[in-house]
Amino acid sequence: MRKIVLAAAVAGAALTLAACSEKTEDAATEAADSAMADAETNMDAATDAATDAATDAAAAATDAASDAADAATDAAAAATDAASEAAK
Repeated sequence: MRKIVLAAAVAGAALTLAACSEKTEDAATEAADSAMADAETNMDAATDAATDAATDAAAAATDAASDAADAATDAAAAATDAASEAAK
């Protein structure tokens, strides 16, 4: 009789541990899925930020080049005017 009760207790404990292990595995899988989703969201945000920064940098470089070209044009015009005045 004792062996039957002991075997039943061992079987019950084994089933309890198996159920607990399954819950732990499910929780670990859910945590991994959540972490992956967070990583994807963060990667998307980083990509967007990098794209915005590159766009802003390109616009600033274009503006600077345009300003430099305008300044060069103005300097050339001033030099031409100065040469004309000196030739008189």
